[in-house]
Amino acid sequence: QVQLVESGGGLVQPGGSLRLSCAASPIIFSSYTMGWYRQAPGNKREVVATITSAGNTNYADSVKDRFTISRDNVKNTVYLRMDSLKPEDTAVYYCSANFRNTYNWGQGTQVTVSS
Repeated sequence: QVQLVESGGGLVQPGGSLRLSCAASPIIFSSYTMGWYRQAPGNKREVVATITSAGNTNYADSVKDRFTISRDNVKNTVYLRMDSLKPEDTAVYYCSANFRNTYNWGQGTQVTVSS
């Protein structure tokens, strides 16, 4: 069973930064497309960013030029660096591991952007 454990969420002021981490086990991490999704109260879960096994990245328009996804295939960890945070970035952030369109999810970590 795939286990994904997120960390790094918290409360930050507008304009601030956070880095989320997601440690994955016990999978052949390098074979998976990893991603970050988020869900705000009353909204559907939406994709934030993804990174393929080859390192190709995609971002939601709302976070382009502010967020950066990266992966460390030695540490089996995917990261999401979030800069210039806005109140509308407030949500629970979920890590995903996708292999052949089978998705696995972490438990989520809360990010709150507020002054």
